Amino acid sequence: AGAAFSRAAQLQLQLQSKHDAATNLVDAGNAFRKADPQEAVNCLLRAIEIYTDMGRFTMAAKHHITIAEICESDLLDMGKAIAHYEQAADYYKGEESTRYQIPPCGMFWNVLERSGILSQVGAVAMDSPLLKYSAKEHFFRAALCHFCVDMLNCKLAVQRYEEMFPAFSDSR
Repeated sequence: AGAAFSRAAQLQLQLQSKHDAATNLVDAGNAFRKADPQEAVNCLLRAIEIYTDMGRFTMAAKHHITIAEICESDLLDMGKAIAHYEQAADYYKGEESTRYQIPPCGMFWNVLERSGILSQVGAVAMDSPLLKYSAKEHFFRAALCHFCVDMLNCKLAVQRYEEMFPAFSDSR
């Protein structure tokens, strides 16, 4: 299936249909993911090239995260995983997509740095009519990061989040 999607992408490129080619490369990457993780990464990198050429940096960022997850879990290459997570964050930041400016969870991220970023994103989200429903999730994840440090740190953080955003105290 992965080879068929790759071939379809080549044909789409010959027909000057970049979007369809990128979509087929993503599908090829998904098909290769379990059987050949390195080939999945290669397909996704080619899709990212096409998306960045088209100026679709949000889509490119999404696929950088997928590559980072593959590097982290399947290829066990933390250096590459970090690089792809950082590239995704840069693309999201460049697109001013505040919803996605969160370094993904991984064992290599500094816990306190992550909790601070999640707190900031939660504060931005609670002030936005479109994003306010995701603020609870960001504050919850930040509280979990604080919990990794110690219980008292977590309690204080939860109290601070409840004061900032009263709806947080009503959430499960």
